[in-house]
Amino acid sequence: MELDQILNFVFNIDRYLSDIIRIFGPLSYLILFIVIFLETGIVLAPFLPGDSLLFIVGVFTAHGSFNLALIYAFLVIAAILGDSVNYVIGSYFGENVFSRSRLFKREYLEKTKKFYAKHGGKTIFFARFIPIIRTFAPFVAGVGKMPYKKFISYNVIGGIVWVSFFLLAGYFFGEIPFVKENFSLVVLIIILISLLPLILGILKNIKNKNT
Repeated sequence: MELDQILNFVFNIDRYLSDIIRIFGPLSYLILFIVIFLETGIVLAPFLPGDSLLFIVGVFTAHGSFNLALIYAFLVIAAILGDSVNYVIGSYFGENVFSRSRLFKREYLEKTKKFYAKHGGKTIFFARFIPIIRTFAPFVAGVGKMPYKKFISYNVIGGIVWVSFFLLAGYFFGEIPFVKENFSLVVLIIILISLLPLILGILKNIKNKNT
């Protein structure tokens, strides 16, 4: 398999779920665990599918490909563990990044700490539903030295709600005729809905700058 084929498979792993299940069988649980863990836990992997993958896993679970309780547990643990690892990485390397880099000034670090002290909890929760931001939020929380007890509580709640929403949406609504016949469109809509808070935030910032 050539590099471009490998990258296409990794970037679009949600589209190849049926092949993964057919080839790897029970190991598919572990593969999905790793994907969700990396998507939330490694700041360099925001390109991996998150919301759409959870939805599609829900659809396949309704078809009997996965045990609902087991896949739910795997994905929730992966999401929570991923954010926790991302936080630790940010906490460990954050000071060094700001002390050695000319791009990241010390004042930015202080502002980050103040922001997470005031808004960190809801940021960690709502970031779960925004692709790319979901990957960076726990890292920045670690950089900003957000208290871990506060972080882990919102991390756990956010992870449970995020997985529950998209997994169960696929499980209960994936068999609706419109969804089955327009599956690609539904996945695209899910991605656009996930990006909506980010788009609204950008538009709000632009509006504030112009006023």
